[in-house]
Amino acid sequence: MSQGLIAQYEEHLVLVRNLADNSIRGYVSDLESFLKHLEKLGIQEFSDLKLTHIRSWLAHQQTTGASRATLARRIVSIRAFTYWAASQGWIGEDYGASLSIPKPHKSLPEVLTESEANTVMLSMQTLANEEPTPINFRNLAIVEILYASGIRVSELCGLNLLDIDSDRNTIQVLGKGNKERVVPLGLPAKRALDFYIKNVRSKLLKDTSDNAVFLGSRGHRMDQRTVREVVYIAMAAVGSRMGPHGLRHTAATHLLEGGADLRSVQEILGHSSLATTQIYTHVSAERLQSAYKQAHPRA
Repeated sequence: MSQGLIAQYEEHLVLVRNLADNSIRGYVSDLESFLKHLEKLGIQEFSDLKLTHIRSWLAHQQTTGASRATLARRIVSIRAFTYWAASQGWIGEDYGASLSIPKPHKSLPEVLTESEANTVMLSMQTLANEEPTPINFRNLAIVEILYASGIRVSELCGLNLLDIDSDRNTIQVLGKGNKERVVPLGLPAKRALDFYIKNVRSKLLKDTSDNAVFLGSRGHRMDQRTVREVVYIAMAAVGSRMGPHGLRHTAATHLLEGGADLRSVQEILGHSSLATTQIYTHVSAERLQSAYKQAHPRA
């Protein structure tokens, strides 16, 4: 029962809802967790599902340490599932529709100052100059691009050679929901990328290599975990454990502080809603207030 249900639901997520791979994995993972919980409750037939069983699963998630934001995401996930299951006749009614979604606590993202960002880039450049290995020059290009463009780590890993427009200094990325967008690059990032492609990438190529821009030590397309490790190493220069998403936050904040309008930043980041982009206006305001308190004698 479980495997057939999961397979049908996953097919629905792919063909009907056209969700991104990461979103599909999240929805399927939540469903698998929920079905295992039903087994522990002794539910033999899925048609016996009740709202109390869903609430029991959510309560279990909370007691095992799930954050408020995680619970909100899983409620969204189970609501989407019960809506589909009811429409397909797996359950008698859409029990998840009555679940309310708690508002997650809003926390402003950690971002680097411009000085810290410069220190990070300079440290990666220095490392590449002192130890001119293919990996070090590749890592320099990775960090420069993440900061210059604000793209997601999944988008960076998915970059192909044909996605680079050298004449316009832009890259084309495939974002959430399989939406493509064109993102500009600054000159330092473009120089690092050009050097990597012209002088370094060939040294990482293997017979199994495809058109991926960034390759691992074995010649395969880089995975997200490896990129995160690269960023963690870079952040050590300023004593931070910030990951790739932190560089995305930093890029957005610095764009706004530099005078970019909100709509342009929304387009660069690939946000479907302007409300998502607006959090960076709060980050900038908080940083401005902090600077004022430190600098003004009567703050």
